[in-house]
Amino acid sequence: MGANISFPETFNVGPIKIAPATVLAPMAGVTDTVFRRLIRAQGGCGLMMTEFTSSHGVVGTDGGRRDSRKAQRFNYLSFEPEEHPISSQLFGAEPEVMSEAARICQDLGFDAVDINFGCPVKKVVRCNGGSGCLRDLVLVRDLVAACRRVLTIPLTIKFRAGWNDQELVMVEMARIAQEEGLQAVALHPRTREQGYSGRADWTRITAIKQAVKIPVIGNGDIVIPEDAVRMVEETGCDAVMIGRAAASNPWIFRQIQEYVETGDYFQPTEEDRYQIMSTYYRMLVEEGTPEATGKMKQFATYFSHGVRNGSKLRTQIYQAKESGRIREIVDEFFHAELAAA
Repeated sequence: MGANISFPETFNVGPIKIAPATVLAPMAGVTDTVFRRLIRAQGGCGLMMTEFTSSHGVVGTDGGRRDSRKAQRFNYLSFEPEEHPISSQLFGAEPEVMSEAARICQDLGFDAVDINFGCPVKKVVRCNGGSGCLRDLVLVRDLVAACRRVLTIPLTIKFRAGWNDQELVMVEMARIAQEEGLQAVALHPRTREQGYSGRADWTRITAIKQAVKIPVIGNGDIVIPEDAVRMVEETGCDAVMIGRAAASNPWIFRQIQEYVETGDYFQPTEEDRYQIMSTYYRMLVEEGTPEATGKMKQFATYFSHGVRNGSKLRTQIYQAKESGRIREIVDEFFHAELAAA
């Protein structure tokens, strides 16, 4: 490494070697197949994860079995060969349903399955899913044990530090994972009560790294490459997971890799931002993404981050009613801005 910066080159999830040691976090409404391939094309991301997916939705609401072809058409579980290595992420609170959903994901060709114990959204928690499970560690053990029995591919979990600061369970969660034969854990060190506010306490990542021997993936408050390196230095984690920063800066993984190797990293120009926005919008349309217009408006907020006169662009996009018109607006805006620059 040319810059003498300490950062793991690889890590393993069971038999799967992940390189670089970086993970795209599962984000509802963001990390669909189009976005994942956009990230993959920029380089530097080791492992992809799907949007978090209801285990009941995968298995079928009537409790019956879906065949693999139907599940593949289930939007959240669609992926392309270039996305490997890729892990599906499931949530739920019924061991039998969860294990059947995990089996379906394995049949679909995923490299690993991850169970979400971190989502703080009320409608998920109300059903004891996501971070709701953090109040019932017996259920957590039952869920992972049921999945482990049916899987031959790796199983991992992602979780928060606890329900609140008085009920921290991250060490117990990591130990359950290790005892049940899981291959890695990922910690977002905020509590469910915190949501996404306040600071992510990285010392909680250190605590689970010291408690277990399986790989620990750190997540939370990585905004720039220097943050990723600092997290590894401060916590000893085996890899870093990035979510929200990747939505507004799809180059973050490439930047981390360049920073580790050279001590410097690529800074996107206005032209780069135009190309990434244009490419993503084109992919949405070409692949017939449901609600493509809505996705374009959503991602206008992310991708125009740091763009000169970006608020003007966002306003025009929000007011447009068709995907074709939005693409015209993007072309017109950037052609004018680049000419002016």
